[in-house]
Amino acid sequence: MRIVEAVEDFRDDMVKTLCDLIEIKAIAPEFGGDGEYKKAEYLMKHLEGFDSVERYDVEDDRVSDGVRPNIVAKVKGVLEKTIWIVAHLDVVPEGDERLWETPPFKGIVKNGRIYGRGSEDNGQSLVSSLYAAKAIVESGLTPKYSLGLVYVADEEAGSNYGIKHLLKQNIFDREDMFVVPDIGTPKGDMIEIAEKSILWLKFVVHGQQSHASMPSGLNANRRAMEFILDLDRKLHSKFNARNRLFVPPYSTFEPTKREKNVDNINTIPGLDVSYMDCRIIPDYDVEEVLDYIEDIRSFHQMRGNSKIEIEVVQKVSSPPTPETAHIIERLRHTIEELRGFRPKVYGIGGNTCASFFRKSGFTETAAWCTADGVAHQANEYCVIDNMVEDAKVFALLPFDPGY
Repeated sequence: MRIVEAVEDFRDDMVKTLCDLIEIKAIAPEFGGDGEYKKAEYLMKHLEGFDSVERYDVEDDRVSDGVRPNIVAKVKGVLEKTIWIVAHLDVVPEGDERLWETPPFKGIVKNGRIYGRGSEDNGQSLVSSLYAAKAIVESGLTPKYSLGLVYVADEEAGSNYGIKHLLKQNIFDREDMFVVPDIGTPKGDMIEIAEKSILWLKFVVHGQQSHASMPSGLNANRRAMEFILDLDRKLHSKFNARNRLFVPPYSTFEPTKREKNVDNINTIPGLDVSYMDCRIIPDYDVEEVLDYIEDIRSFHQMRGNSKIEIEVVQKVSSPPTPETAHIIERLRHTIEELRGFRPKVYGIGGNTCASFFRKSGFTETAAWCTADGVAHQANEYCVIDNMVEDAKVFALLPFDPGY
């Protein structure tokens, strides 16, 4: 197949491109970075020969270049209908550099892998989708559907400057199809069609600061522990349905971050600030969960005779993609043609750009790639063969099966 051969010819270029991308730090200002502008500028130089290339930059005075970039490029097909590959430009910080065996922001090629921050998340898919499109251009063939590339900012910090902005620009047609290569399995044998609702909560529990030897009875630390442990038990008991599409197959409610309350051991805190991460299966409405949490908050506030406040830090929910959707079948046929197996479908507890498309009514949305699942870890890597083989899938996707 000419398209597959064209992708394979780009193998060395793909390795170099990913190494180059790793060296361009693209961290959101929320995490102490300077944004994605330089990475976007680098990628723009690789989009020659495409039928259209547009930028949708969003102003952000927190970064030195003043904007958060979004790239939309297209190779046209016979039909107006487009299959879009959506990847993100930004990466998370490296974390504790002592845990890395190689420099986190230098692409190191070793044993069939490329090591570095952002190599898998989402550099692998930036490169595989880019060279899939370049292979189509190189081949001189015209696919049935147009192949579109969407490279967005801000995915790791909320997507306000990225896909949320693009969805307001009327770029996408309701008949279009979308693949978000931001979650995958080591064999590429699973296609994600659903994501749990995400609910992040902040709890501010009030008490009365006092000396530890003379407790007032309003220890904010104790009140917070009692409240959150009771909330944890009741949420798991109330919302206990199981959905086999997901791993784990149930909703999770996890107490996580806790802010510092006092500096010294012998002071009882008058204020305690804690957080909870909730991942809710689609069987439940997020508002129903919030109403239940409010009932428990009111009870503890009344019993303790002191205020408890709740703030919703993040709330994201979306309907699942039907397993019978055309993009699911098209992905299955293409993967089966290239790899000899038919992928299954599943749901995840994380959150990708796919959820924003589904929430906006774009039902033809799938998330898929081939990845070992080392995103955000120290010594993150991309398997070179995964990158190249995924590019072949993306390149054949807009052609009819059996091409």
